[in-house]
Amino acid sequence: MPYLDIILCILGIIALLAGLAGCVLPALPGPPLSYVGMVILHFTKWIEFSTLELILWLVAVLLVTALDTALPVVGNKQFGGSKHGAWGCTIGIIAGFFLFPPWGLIFCPLLGAFIGEIINGKKHPEATRAAFGALFGFLAGTVAKAIVCGLIIFRCIQIAW
Repeated sequence: MPYLDIILCILGIIALLAGLAGCVLPALPGPPLSYVGMVILHFTKWIEFSTLELILWLVAVLLVTALDTALPVVGNKQFGGSKHGAWGCTIGIIAGFFLFPPWGLIFCPLLGAFIGEIINGKKHPEATRAAFGALFGFLAGTVAKAIVCGLIIFRCIQIAW
């Protein structure tokens, strides 16, 4: 039985750390992975969370995941962008992961939103402004995910201590 606890503890820690890495790597779903790590650790004899706490963390993870998806588009719109810019930002996020991570994850959404706005017929200053809105939205989503993952890790350490 103690071997199972050790294996679960190792798997939980790996999931927590993979979740933190997933905040900047789009191939890994950051907060959901951290939550899975938390649940795995819950099944060990060393760490135990209440059902209410697990539900509240699940809600936080779902909210931040939805927010992360919406923020680049919202940022683009708030800075005067169009649907073309939002699509360009989304395509840029995907392309940035494959072209030159991790910097591609920052600059490709910016470039994609800019190109989308130019295609939509906007002048360079307007397109640049909308592109930076998409970039700010992307960065805000990344920070929000990192905060939730960091808090999950902190809570696991706090209970284990």
